[in-house]
Amino acid sequence: MSDATTDAVRVCASGDLIDGGTGVRVAAKSGGGDVVVFFVRFDGQAYGYLNRCAHVPMELDWAEGQFFESSGLYLMCATHGAIYAPDTGKCVGGPCRGGKLRPVQVEERDTPDGRAVFWLPDGDLRPATP
Repeated sequence: MSDATTDAVRVCASGDLIDGGTGVRVAAKSGGGDVVVFFVRFDGQAYGYLNRCAHVPMELDWAEGQFFESSGLYLMCATHGAIYAPDTGKCVGGPCRGGKLRPVQVEERDTPDGRAVFWLPDGDLRPATP
């Protein structure tokens, strides 16, 4: 069994994620296919999700890293307008009501270079290899 500390992927410096601001995209693999996971900050906490709408399997961001709608309170699918709570990934409005984004495990840790956001991959969603 692998150690989560060893497998953790550094996403960005903690200060790079601003509440309701631009997210960070990371290339990943799922079931042999290429996918993207993304990380955002909401209410002071970092969150991560598979970048795939619960309504139709399309990426959410309307421009790279732009996941929040204009108020900065909800994540929004640019294609069909599905609205998600950033802290739970639950769809709270639009065509996917009751659906949910697939979460990824996120930790913030102190590093020699300062505080950073890390992704702890699980078995079926892994970082893309360069």
